[in-house]
Amino acid sequence: MDHQPIATIYLAGGCFWGVQGYFRQLNGVLKTEVGYANGNTTETNYEKVKLTDHAETVKITYAPHRISLEELLDHYYRIVDPLSVNRQGNDVGRQYRTGIYVPQDAVFGTLEKIKNVLASWSKKLGKPVAIEAVPLKNWVKAEDYHQDYLEKNPNGYCHLDLTLATKPLSDGFEEFKKPDPETLRQTLTPAQYHITQEQGTDVPHAHPYDQKFEPGLYVDIVSGEPLFSSRDKFDAGCGWPSFSKPIRTDQLSEHRDTSIPGRARIEVRSRHADSHLGHVFEDGPLALGGLRYCIDGSALRFIPLEKMEEEGYGAWIRYVEKTDLEN
Repeated sequence: MDHQPIATIYLAGGCFWGVQGYFRQLNGVLKTEVGYANGNTTETNYEKVKLTDHAETVKITYAPHRISLEELLDHYYRIVDPLSVNRQGNDVGRQYRTGIYVPQDAVFGTLEKIKNVLASWSKKLGKPVAIEAVPLKNWVKAEDYHQDYLEKNPNGYCHLDLTLATKPLSDGFEEFKKPDPETLRQTLTPAQYHITQEQGTDVPHAHPYDQKFEPGLYVDIVSGEPLFSSRDKFDAGCGWPSFSKPIRTDQLSEHRDTSIPGRARIEVRSRHADSHLGHVFEDGPLALGGLRYCIDGSALRFIPLEKMEEEGYGAWIRYVEKTDLEN
């Protein structure tokens, strides 16, 4: 029987009302719960967190086949002030510190990769981030009145703009642009142009990417924007490269395709270059989430893992390497 894996991460980002209100909106997040983490005692409550040094934290249970840990961390980076010490918004104190806490059974490997992500953020900002990344300890579920507080109290206090959760993550994609039509005709092969610009289709079983499974990144042949990771690729037996999910859930656009009479399909296109990529079907392996992104190999360019840094895709290596949370 197929099994859909789940994973858990604990994020502290200031007042947990807002952090929960943001993450509970994301596709692939299955459950959120607010509580107190990484204090000095095994018991605490809202009145005692200053004494026990716990941080207001959100426990996030998610489906890694629908949203990756990397994408969750990108959302986290969007909503916190990574340089602020013991303060987020108007909330000040150790209980409002920022932290990423990893369950003890997933510390090996995962914690190092999270620290590498924090190092990349520090490099980008030119200063060390104030986010602690350590194993989880002394987790205490918060009182019932704190759970889903903003859902129960829509006009309640929130230090975040919760509408951001419904908007695409743009960080890391600014450099990818669609060339002008003349450049496209000069740089793309006839097959690449026909498929990406005229909604063509590769001959099944003909493209070498169909049976390519080495670690690496698949990018849009038109713009170079990252689209799929090898770790989400599987052999569907259909004759086209198949993936269980894109790199980021919001970096593809979907459109109803009725080009075949009597057979409506969902077309997928790259968000920035608007390239036709293929279609998504609901007949993928249940253990991988049940979706099959059936993609034309001619719409893609593959970059091997060992060449990603050299070709300017070092920031995306974390999307290709697996974490212990998702193994």
